[in-house]
Parts: sequence; C-alpha cells; structure tokens
Amino acid sequence: MWEQIRANQIRSAFVMIFMGLLLIAVGFVIGLYFLGTAAGGIVIALIVWGILNLVALFQGDNILLSLGKARKVNKEEFPRLYNIVEEMTIASGLPRMPDVYIIDDPAPNAFATGRKPEKAAIAVTSGLLQKLNRDELQGVVAHELGHIKNRDTLLMAIGGILLGTIVLLSYFASRMLFFGGASRGGRRSGGGSGGGGAQLIIIIIGIVLMILAPIAARLLYFALSRKREYLADASAALYTRYPEGLASALEKIAGTPTQLQAANNATAPMYIVNPFRKAGQAASNLSSTHPPISDRVRVLRSMGGASFADYDAAYRNVRGSRGGVVPRGALGLTGDAPVRPPSTETEPVTQTEAARAREVSDALWKTNKYQTVECECGAKLRVPPGTSLSQVKCPRCGTTHPV
Repeated sequence: MWEQIRANQIRSAFVMIFMGLLLIAVGFVIGLYFLGTAAGGIVIALIVWGILNLVALFQGDNILLSLGKARKVNKEEFPRLYNIVEEMTIASGLPRMPDVYIIDDPAPNAFATGRKPEKAAIAVTSGLLQKLNRDELQGVVAHELGHIKNRDTLLMAIGGILLGTIVLLSYFASRMLFFGGASRGGRRSGGGSGGGGAQLIIIIIGIVLMILAPIAARLLYFALSRKREYLADASAALYTRYPEGLASALEKIAGTPTQLQAANNATAPMYIVNPFRKAGQAASNLSSTHPPISDRVRVLRSMGGASFADYDAAYRNVRGSRGGVVPRGALGLTGDAPVRPPSTETEPVTQTEAARAREVSDALWKTNKYQTVECECGAKLRVPPGTSLSQVKCPRCGTTHPV
C-alpha cells in the first residue's frame, strides 16, 4: 500500500508545483508593482501561505468540522455507525480508528479530514444514516477511509490552502490595481514616455494574471479532487469486497433533491458527492469538484472482482481510456479479491428507512444531552439539558413523570 501512496504523491506533486508557481507569479506581480521589488512580493506571498498552513496544521480539522456543524459521537450513542467504522478501519489497515462525527442535516453525504491517519475523523450526515442500509453505509465509510489511507485528506488540505492563498492575494491586488492604479501609475510614469509604456505593460500583465491565476489554480485543484474520488472508490471496493454497496449508495445520494446546508465552496471537494449538484445530475466538466456519478457507478458495477486491478480494468473499459486510475505499483498489491455476497441485516432497527430514522433521531437526542423519559403509553418525552422543571406531563395520556 505504501507504493500506492508514493505513486499518488508523485503524480500529484506536478499539480502542486504548478499551483506553487502560480502563487509565486502572483507575488512577483504584487512586489514589482506595489513594492518596487519582485522579491518582496514573493516573500509576502510565501509568508501568507505559511501562516495559513500553520493554522490548517494545528486547527484545520476542528475548523472544517465546525464549519460542517459536526458533533462527535461514541459507540453507545450510535453503535451501528461506530461498528462499521471499526470494521473498515481493520480492513483498511489504518493504525488508528478515526473519530466519528454526525452532521444533523437531511441531505445524505459524508467527508473525511485529518493531516495524518493517526489523527483523522470521518463525518456523516443524519440523512445518510437514514437512507442507507448496512452495505451501502459500509461502502461510503470505506470510501472516506480510503481518502485517509491514501493521504488524500492531507493533499487536498494543502492544495486548498494554496488555492485560497492565490485567490486571496489576487483579490486584494486586483482591488488595489483598479482603485489605486491611476494615481500610482501617474507617479511612476513621470520619468518619461518609455517608463509610462513599461508601466502600462506591467499593469496589463498584472490584471491578466490576477484574473487567470485563481481560475487556473481552481481548475487544477478540482482536477486533483476528481482523480482522488476514483481512487477512493477503488479502495472502498477492496475494503468491503462488495462494490455494489458503494454503487447503490452513490445512486441514492445522487437521487436526493435535498441540498446540504452545512457545505460551502471551500469544503465541497471533501464530500463523497458534490453537495451543490442538482438531483440526478450526471454531467461533469473542468469546473466540477467530482467526476460524474453515473461513471463512478458504472465502473463499480463493471468490476469482475474487488481488487485494484479489477477496478482499473473496469475504469479503462467504462471510460474508454488507455490510462488507468490506479498507480501501476499498486495494481498487483492486493492479488485476487473476489466479490462477497450481500450481507443479511438481522437487527430489526436497521431493516427499514423509517426504523433507521428513529434510530438516528434517538442518537441525535443523546448527542445533544437530552434526557429521555419513556411513558407507559409508549410516548417518549425529551427533556432539554439544564431544565429547571422537576416533572413533565405526557401530552398523550396525561401521566406526570419526575425529571
């Protein structure tokens, strides 16, 4: 597996280097025009990037989970999800089980975060837990653990910070060019017509770069994100030995019209499915954060087995591509991996979507520290934490219960 990780890092290094060159180019123009020295602008750009990296390194995971309004859960609060994460952690060979979070949102989706496998987390929405059966939920969890195993979470975090730095510097520089450029340009052009012409060329180049650099960086970042999704799908098929589970989960997520409220443009590439897509949307382009769901499903359902080699062959066949998606060094690592039959869910609570909805609701009440009072008539009364009430009355039968 280390060969796969290394191959992923080498392949992605070229994209990251090019994004770094764009950052340096933006700093070059800023320094040349506003500071009179290109080196000063480059230093400023690198300092801003370094500060943002330090913030992400020490608080990035907490920030992303807070933006997603995720709440940490334990095994007692949600045993089904917790057990699946435990199973997939063992199957993936991760050194430590990721922390488990739930996002109270009806839109089905999930994401993983963490700069290293020893300090990672996985977050799933309440809508996902309600809609997916065990095999489907297992496929989604395995997909997210694949991101952690392949170091995608660290790579996307670094790429996202680099993109954000380019966008931030370009935004402020362009505003300064437009609002302060006339007077500044007039002062610099006082030395002669030759100086004024050179100044005009610098301004034009600067404006073009300020416009194109964020666009180019964003396209590279999204291309990196789309590639990672295919690799995580391959990892999920291997860990679960059941590609149909993830394929069915992707179809259910894609067919849900509800939009994820907790997502934003910065966190969208992290989710298993684009949170801003329209229901049933299959098209993809250069500006898409994810590959087409229809293609991902077709690849999974075309697999003859559950190994990396099986996924790569299915990918080539479905996409009509000579090049595969799995690094060559990883193709022979897993050997033969036959597909297992679907699991049989024996627990009544997980058999229907309505039962799963009740299970999720109960777990969220526990997570929010609500006290549950069960009445003899079958009603469940929820008492908020810190209440001053000493007793509550059942609205169904009128029985009074002590708190």
